[in-house]
Amino acid sequence: MGVPAFFRWLSRKYPSIIVNCVEEKPKECNGVKIPVDASKPNPNDVEFDNLYLDMNGIIHPCTHPEDKPAPKNEDEMMVAIFEYIDRLFNIVRPRRLLYMAIDGVAPRAKMNQQRSRRFRASKEGTEAAAEKQRVREEILARGGFLPPEEIKERFDSNCITPGTEFMDNLAKCLRYYIADRLNNDPGWKNLTVILSDASVPGEGEHKIMDYIRRQRAQPNHDPNTHHCLCGADADLIMLGLATHEPNFTIIREEFKPNKPKPCGLCNQLGHEVKDCEGLPREKKGKHDELADSLPCAEGEFIFLRLSVLREVRSRELTMASLPFTFDVERSIDDWVFMCFFVGNDFLPHLPSLEIREGAIDRLVNIYKTVVHKTGGYLTESGYVNLQRVQMIMLAVGEVEDSIFKKRKDDEDSFRRRQKEKRKRMKRDQPSFSPGGILTPHALGSRSSLGSQVASNPRQAAYEMRMQNSSSPSVSPNTSFTSDGSPSPRGIKRKAEDSDSEPEPEDNVRLWEAGWKQRYYKNKFDVDAADEKFRRKVVQSYVEGLCWVLRYYYQGCASWKWYYPFHYAPFASDFEGIADMPSDFEKGTKPFKPLEQLMGVFPAASGNFLPPSWRKLMSDPDSSIIDFYPEDFAIDLNGKKYAWQGVALLPFVDERRLRAALEEVYPDLTPEEARRNSLGGDVLFVGRQHPLHDFISELYRAGSTQSVDVPPELCHGIQGRFSLDEEAILPDQVVCSPVPLLRDLTQNTAVSINFKDPQFAEDYVFKAVMLPGARKPAPVLKPSDWEKSSNGRQWKPQLGFSRDRRPVHLDPAAFRTLGHVMPRGSGAGVYNNAAPPPATYQGSLYRPLLRGQAQIPKLMSNMRPPDSWRGPPPLFQQQRFDRGVGAEPLLPWNRMLQTQNAAFQPSQYQMLAGPGGYPPRRDDRGGRQGYPREGRKYPLPPPSGRYSWN
Repeated sequence: MGVPAFFRWLSRKYPSIIVNCVEEKPKECNGVKIPVDASKPNPNDVEFDNLYLDMNGIIHPCTHPEDKPAPKNEDEMMVAIFEYIDRLFNIVRPRRLLYMAIDGVAPRAKMNQQRSRRFRASKEGTEAAAEKQRVREEILARGGFLPPEEIKERFDSNCITPGTEFMDNLAKCLRYYIADRLNNDPGWKNLTVILSDASVPGEGEHKIMDYIRRQRAQPNHDPNTHHCLCGADADLIMLGLATHEPNFTIIREEFKPNKPKPCGLCNQLGHEVKDCEGLPREKKGKHDELADSLPCAEGEFIFLRLSVLREVRSRELTMASLPFTFDVERSIDDWVFMCFFVGNDFLPHLPSLEIREGAIDRLVNIYKTVVHKTGGYLTESGYVNLQRVQMIMLAVGEVEDSIFKKRKDDEDSFRRRQKEKRKRMKRDQPSFSPGGILTPHALGSRSSLGSQVASNPRQAAYEMRMQNSSSPSVSPNTSFTSDGSPSPRGIKRKAEDSDSEPEPEDNVRLWEAGWKQRYYKNKFDVDAADEKFRRKVVQSYVEGLCWVLRYYYQGCASWKWYYPFHYAPFASDFEGIADMPSDFEKGTKPFKPLEQLMGVFPAASGNFLPPSWRKLMSDPDSSIIDFYPEDFAIDLNGKKYAWQGVALLPFVDERRLRAALEEVYPDLTPEEARRNSLGGDVLFVGRQHPLHDFISELYRAGSTQSVDVPPELCHGIQGRFSLDEEAILPDQVVCSPVPLLRDLTQNTAVSINFKDPQFAEDYVFKAVMLPGARKPAPVLKPSDWEKSSNGRQWKPQLGFSRDRRPVHLDPAAFRTLGHVMPRGSGAGVYNNAAPPPATYQGSLYRPLLRGQAQIPKLMSNMRPPDSWRGPPPLFQQQRFDRGVGAEPLLPWNRMLQTQNAAFQPSQYQMLAGPGGYPPRRDDRGGRQGYPREGRKYPLPPPSGRYSWN
């Protein structure tokens, strides 16, 4: 499932599930950075128990970011990962558990997608390097300007795969990081930390889900645990719903498309390599001090409240007159299952179901229509009722033809609108655009960085005239840069420019009769009349649906299974699936790390493998050389961009691969053999944790047997402990694997191997809400489903708490505004501030002198949100204080905080009009509704507490 497409659809359809994170930033005092104290209450008005980190969503943006300069070496990458985790921890502030999960060896079904991604990355990197070199040569040949080419080693992101030296070093660095935070961060002191590195089989998010499932099945599990999962993958939403935990939240970085990326040749923004013209770089800043910086803001995080998503799904899926009892949990499971048809990491989506075309809503409508005939739900605890699924799919198949025709009509209409738009822009575009200091700018943008401003207009005009007279060959329409050189930006539009982009050839033409025959002929190279082959494709797809649902609800049903085709069948082909088997081979084992590398890496990334293994990828005489094609086709399959297409790579035959590796296994060094082994989870605690003494005693006793975890010492967590040969122990130095960071010479943390509770292979984890679980308070109201008179829906609460304290400014902040904002009569954002009462002498915004009376606190209670008339006053806005109860970052406000505590708010009466607001001055200078002489307020006695000298 495409992450941007699904998240965009979800956020637009259910905006109430999204909450902006309140993030407290570290402060700096006299050049010393003061870290955030995560032991204090969470400023987001919610307290989380457990935080789970899908680490691959952190590793990739920290090692090869797209919107900022990349780290120079591996040490800087590790530090960036530490800082990213710190930032997430300070936002969430878990109180019980921090679980870090790195992707380990994946099931075969996932390895096919990993193989496609890594081969694509290698191919695109090679093509990008060739294109970059070609454009560089062209620009230099015509006298363009380019900075010297940097000779540096390119970071191959394919190394972020289990079994590589990079992942092994990352595990060591994270062990050090955890020990450091347990020793030095007060927010970690009572925390249990579990690290599941790349040596532990399974994808990171599924290792997290497996942990939650197994803990839920224990008698000591708290059913009201508040979970928070960090990750950007769309399937995390489905996995969170599949847990049936009432309190589950996802935190992720807000997705912002089209982030600016610098050109790979000139390092300037605004164009790609293929459009680079080799222009001199414009000065950034008065003294070019911003030359090496990118104009990008730090990414912001958002919360996805799955409890609210459960609430809206239960309302939308509620059906009347059902022949069976309505169960919210079962209906949510069916919705999760239906989302698999629009695509996931293991199966291609059905040709007739595109998420951007409202496929999920169409499936839900069909489901609500057909479910009366099915006699029950589609799924139960991760197992599929194929007879009922067949009824849903055949109902989709009945409208497939109309879906394809509508898709074609929509595409033609879109192209027609785009063509008209290009013609309109071409007609309105001037014949040329002057450059240099004459370049047009939008209103208000002259002060932006990089804009060209002539300090001496007469001199600039003279230089341009002299340039024109000395260069007669230059066209009069040519513009000039700031240094007087001709700029191609002023060249006239070429007559041969096309108004339309070439469209990829579509031989299937799903909108025309005979589409099914053409589809099977072009995609599978078989005739549509070959019923036996079609049956095989459908059976494999049905097996995939059963495997994926089992993977989400019960764990990996088979490490060996995978879908053996590049394309999906049609919904109308799902006839007779009720009789198809859905069992999987039991007792299968995952690949070893180096074996997975051989299955997913292209030959270009063979440097991460041992030499003899690498040779199997490139030697023409290798028995598996056909697994590593140097080039391969990409079928756009109706899409526009290559990254959306299907990479037609050969599937790896596991038996042939293992047979070839048997010959090179003896060549492994002891270090490579260690990296090729499978490991387990490691648990860490600090000195103040109740488990610390228990674990330390196990090491003193030197026990060789595993022991049960005492749940009463660990918030109900159960499992088994066994001693770790590479353990972090108290009073032993923890050496830093990163030269930039210091060793831990006074360590008090301890680590030990941890294993989840074990169950029989045929055990079924029930997909139900546990007894004793309390559902969160409803966020939506009955009126949410009724359109208001203006056609807009009511928007629910925007935070976790409906009783969240509104933000206000205290008197010190109002006085501060007086220093920076003059109280003029002109309009502006500050003109709504309440005027002083008539009884006060002088300006309200001036600091009080010794002996003067204290100004009463304004805005001690707030007007209800639905009573706004016009723009909100300044002191209602959250631009100054986003955290609840946080004070403005002003030194004098911090100084006065303790002094203000001496006064009780009850001493003061508010300057109140109707609704608790300060009354507005009328045109005659008095107050509306009150006598002109003003109201009498009891003031506190002068105490001399405030000294401004």
